[in-house]
Amino acid sequence: MDASKLPLYKDMPPVKGMPHGCAWGLFDKNDVKDEIGTLNLLTPEVVAEAAKEIKTGKSVCLSWSLEYIKEPGYNRLATKHKIVNWREFSSNWSYDDELSINTQSGSQWDGLRHWAYQETGQYYQGIHHDELLKTDHIGTDHWCERGGIVGRGVLIDYVSWAQRKGVKYDPWTTHRIPISDVQAIAEEQGLKFRPGDILLVRTGFTKKYEESSREERLRINSVGEYVGVDSSPECVEWLWNNHFAAVAGDSIGFEAWPAKDVKYRLHDTLLAMWGMPLGEMWDLEELARECERQKRWSFFLTSCPLKIKGGVASPPNAIAVF
Repeated sequence: MDASKLPLYKDMPPVKGMPHGCAWGLFDKNDVKDEIGTLNLLTPEVVAEAAKEIKTGKSVCLSWSLEYIKEPGYNRLATKHKIVNWREFSSNWSYDDELSINTQSGSQWDGLRHWAYQETGQYYQGIHHDELLKTDHIGTDHWCERGGIVGRGVLIDYVSWAQRKGVKYDPWTTHRIPISDVQAIAEEQGLKFRPGDILLVRTGFTKKYEESSREERLRINSVGEYVGVDSSPECVEWLWNNHFAAVAGDSIGFEAWPAKDVKYRLHDTLLAMWGMPLGEMWDLEELARECERQKRWSFFLTSCPLKIKGGVASPPNAIAVF
């Protein structure tokens, strides 16, 4: 979809029973309800333009190792990896491996089935929690059927900027990154956003996790606070008016948690109201180093989520190419 055909945030049409800013119906075509939300902005023209970011051929994996979160919160399953030795039951010299994962326990895309608008229990396009699993709607398989998530990625390196500006913070506290800081960083990095961009924000959460002890890591589960973009009216309006296709970061949530005002909580707004994929716990450390080396913070980004009907979330399997 051509982003120029979308209204500004202040002009978004009302949706019955929902607050201002709900995008249900805006991406529908020929009376068929949309399944992929803001990924509609990744048109062939947008992707072809994004491919021009490839200049050196250097690629960087953006997925954090699946085994890092050994004791995830909320009683979620930690990744289990079993190697199967064929020699134990056959004459073949061969191995398989078996994985058991919770898609929330590591690098992920939150899909449109993951989080409802909490006041009403409705997911993207108004599907109620009690009805969702009776349908095939808004699963991650629809992302795959449209060709995955491919476009121009842009990095906001808050960690480096905060160090230069003398801003001290702990990534394991509710440190809110105001959208004014995001704009200042983009200007300093020479970033000019384009419709369909995939916005990445580096906060330092995963870096601290890797450097911390088991005892320190367990504190995350008990406290439930972490750094992220500030959920505010200004942030919501700015994200919509820039027409990003998706957002992601290296913290447990893209937004600071807990939200200051649940009315503008980004999980509710982005996933349920806009149909925008929301990435969490991505590995942005090497990406930040490569951006600094090349002195540019935009790149070609490709992501192939797991193709499983009705998928709720998925490892991103994301790669940045310079």
